[in-house]
Order: sequence, then structure tokens, then C-alpha cells
Amino acid sequence: MKKYLLFALAALLVLAAADDGKRKPVIFMIGDSTMANKSIRDGAPERGWGMMLPGFFTGDIIVDNHAVNGRSSKSFIDEGRWDAVLKKMKEGDYVVIQFGHNDEKPKEDRHTEPGSTFDANLRRFCQETLERGATPILMNAIVRRNFKAPADSLVATDSRQKPSDVDESGEGLILYDTHGAYLDSPRNVAKELGVPFVDANRITHELVQGLGRDESKKLFMHVEPKTNWAVPEGRIDNTHLNVYGGRVVAGLLVDAMAESVPALAPFVRHYDFVVAKDGSGDFFTLQEAINAVPDFSKNHRTTILLRAGDYDEKVTVPPSKINVSLIGQEGAVVTGSDYAAKKNTFGDDCSTSGSASCYLWAPDFYCEGVTFRNSAGPVGQAVACFVGADRVVFNRCRFLGFQDTLYNWARRSRQYFRDCYVEGSVDFIFGWSTAVFDRCTIHSVADGYLTAPSTDKGDGAGYVFHDCNLTAAEGVKAYLGRPWREYARAAFIRCRMGAHIRPEGWHNWGKKEAEKRAFFAEYGSTGSGANDKARVKWAHRLREKDLKEYDTRQVLAGNDGWDPIALFGLGE
Repeated sequence: MKKYLLFALAALLVLAAADDGKRKPVIFMIGDSTMANKSIRDGAPERGWGMMLPGFFTGDIIVDNHAVNGRSSKSFIDEGRWDAVLKKMKEGDYVVIQFGHNDEKPKEDRHTEPGSTFDANLRRFCQETLERGATPILMNAIVRRNFKAPADSLVATDSRQKPSDVDESGEGLILYDTHGAYLDSPRNVAKELGVPFVDANRITHELVQGLGRDESKKLFMHVEPKTNWAVPEGRIDNTHLNVYGGRVVAGLLVDAMAESVPALAPFVRHYDFVVAKDGSGDFFTLQEAINAVPDFSKNHRTTILLRAGDYDEKVTVPPSKINVSLIGQEGAVVTGSDYAAKKNTFGDDCSTSGSASCYLWAPDFYCEGVTFRNSAGPVGQAVACFVGADRVVFNRCRFLGFQDTLYNWARRSRQYFRDCYVEGSVDFIFGWSTAVFDRCTIHSVADGYLTAPSTDKGDGAGYVFHDCNLTAAEGVKAYLGRPWREYARAAFIRCRMGAHIRPEGWHNWGKKEAEKRAFFAEYGSTGSGANDKARVKWAHRLREKDLKEYDTRQVLAGNDGWDPIALFGLGE
């Protein structure tokens, strides 16, 4: 046990180092078909629980699944698959080891004996993992859905199984074990070596027995004929999991892993839905997940994980899908290529509003780590994200486009952007809403205007930029903003401005009346683009005593006291 504790401490140090940009720890998975990645061709519904595991960790952990259909501990070694894992393994990594289903089979190339060869193979996996400074996690096999009494007379006469409980298929109400002594070997080896053990069989047995004979079918490959292209003739399989079963079992086992290896616990996450292009989630598209969110769910915030990939779909979050949190893993991109002049189905222009890659209409939307992109390029207005809702938060998100990238559309809407990146050229942050940008990077890719507010008279602070960094591609020149409507408002406070910001700072868009009615202001600007003396005469210079009214909480409070910083824990 002492030896294992030393390795656990080393693993904690490696996880801490991952936050400093160093190599991320890897969880290697070795096992059989119940753990393996599966084909998603033609909508195939089978999943190994290991395939679903990445959806339960933050991006600070990498899951590398080497489990393969039909492999036992013996064949996994004999085929060189274990050697391949060893070559990749580094100090601070983890190896989840789960065999048994195929070790039980009589075939010579697979069969091992519990208490003998099976234990020896498990012992080898663990020892060679420990030698590399990694942590082995032993598991026994997940349960088969077997409600039929085995032929063994001692079991068959189990008094718990009443003849009246047996249905026409021969299934009763009691779940029976099929793995025998193979369940004991991982536990015994773990105790012998002092390494973590997860009783996956007990956990899944309790799950299946708890659901009962009929409900438990929802976890496994019970497919009706002519309902799935990949399984046209249907299938009854009580060993292998479907999408739902894979997610449920992975969620149970990841919690057990975190309990056995506390170093993993801070990186475990549970989401209501996972979206993944590789089939490791509940849905393949983000829109499917949004559609599954309960309408007007006031007492539950629905969490959605968007795994890495380009999701080329026109996403709409309708007004009824309130209280949604969308979390993106690294590389999660919602993308589109529509633009204002592009023709729609009826031959009309899409329009600026119709060009967006994503539409947000539901209030109380939180988004973290997602990139919103419009890839149309320099073809006129092409919106990446259209925000038509109130109380919307974007944390560490990216908005990529060329013209009209981020459309803060809704009047009397409050939006908060924290540590985000926005790029474009002309009017690439524009609209009626009140929006605060804290510590964001605003990047100009071509000559133009950072902002084009159209604030209504007396309606909020317009755009407020706190401690932002204004950058640009080489040779670019840009204005801080221009008034789309005559009462436009924007303020840049303590922002670092690159040399691309024009000395005059602001443009009147040819609207002389806007010079009197618009309110464009700065305070504490720094950098080579902070040319206070050269600014247009109608721009405003804020004083320190003015800053209170630009405080993020005050700007966004409204009539309901909304405080996104406190609500989502976004303090320093």
C-alpha cells in the first residue's frame, strides 16, 4: 500500500503540472468489447463504456482507449497490444484494466484460469505500469444481463426465484452472476500489490438488478427489427451496451475510479448530455442536444458538453430552452458559412440576421470554452453568433468572422463576456444590447471598426470594455467604433490598444447628429494606440469618479439584480 501511495502522490504532482501547460496525464484503457470503442457507421448503436468515458473528464485528462472486441488478458498480451501501450505510457499516467469476459472462453488463444494464469496476467499489467511511474486501476468484468437461472442445481433452485415470476422467455426477476471466480482475481491482485480496485461487477449488478428485468433492457443491445440501419434484423444482446447504457455505466465507474484514486476526482464532470461527432456522447449534433432540453426548466440547469470537432450546423436555442450551460472541450467549434447576400431557399438574400451560425434566444444561457465561427470570409455581413436573449454569459469563448462577427441583437438584453476572443474587421461587435467585455482580446483582421452599437435612447450602457487587449494583423488600421444608431454608447476602460487604433479613435458614420447624441468614451487607455490628445473632439474622457457607473455588476444588474460574476463563480 505504501508503494501505491507514493505513486498516487506522483500522479497528483503530474496533474498539477498539467495546469502549467505541460503534458496532460493519459488514462489508458485495456480490456474487451464491453469497454472498447465501436463503429458508428449507419448509426450503429453499440458502445463500450470506455468509449463514453472522455465525456466525464475535463480537458485536463486524455483518455486513450485500447480495449478491443474479443480480447482476453492473454490475447491482449500475445498480440502485442500491451507492448504498444507500454511504449506510450509516461510517469503520472493511469491504466484501467478490465478483462474476464473472454478469459472465461475455452478457446486456447484466449482462455486463462482464475487464481493462476489470469492472475499472472493482471499482475504483469500492474507491475509494468508501476515500473513506469503510472497508476494501475484494476476492475472486474461488468455484469451480463442474465435473469435466467443457470443450470447449476444449487443456483437453479434459488428460493428467491419463484416459478410465477418467470416469463415466456424464461427470465425471472433475479439477476444471476455468470463470471464466477474471474470476478475475484482483480480484487485479489489489487490487494496483493496495493493498487486501486473498482468492483465494476457489483456496481453494474446493482444497476441492472435495481432497474429490473424489463427496464434493464434499455441499457443493452436490445434492438427491434427494422428500426436501425446498422442492425436491420434486430438484436438481443445481454452483454454489450447501447449508447444510453454506455453513458450510464461510464458515469458510475468514473465516480468509483475517482473514489479509488482521489487524484482524479477534481477532473471528473457529469453532464446531462454529451455531444460528440465520434459517437462518444448522447448525440452527434448540438441541435439534437438542445432539442432534448426540457422546456422552461426553472428548477434544473441543463448541462451540455460539446466535445472537440467542427459542428457545421445552424444551431438555434429557442426561448423555451432556458437555463442551459454549454461547455466546450478544447477544439469544440460551432461553425457555418452563410452570409447576408447568399440566396436562401426562395432566392432572397439571407440578410445579416439570417447569416448566423448560432442563434441564442433563451435567457440564462451560460457558455464556456466554445468557438463560434462564420467562415464565409470577406463577402459582407456574416454573423458567427446572434444573441437575442437576456442574461447570457460567455466565458473563455471565441468568436471568429470577418464582418459583423458578434451580433448583440436584443434590446434590453444583458450579456457578459469574460476572457473571450473576438475577431473581425468591420463592425464586428454590433447591436442594441448592453454587453460587458472583461479581459477580452479584440482582434482586427482587416481595416474597419471594432464596434457599431445601436443603443436605444436611455437604454443601458451599450458596450463596456474592461481591461481588454486590442490587437490586429500587420498593417491593419481600425476605429474603436462608429454609431449604428445616433444614441450609440461604448466605453473602453483600462484597455491596452495596439498601434492599429487610429489616432482619432471614433468615426461618426457620416451622421453629424450622432456627434451630439452618441456617447463614446475612454479611461486609462494604454499602448501605442492610446492617443488621448488626438481623439475626435466629441469623444468623452471618463474620470475616476465616473467609473462606478461602469462597474460590471452595476451595468448588468437591471431590475432583477443579475450578477453573473457571483452566479457562475467568475471572480478573480
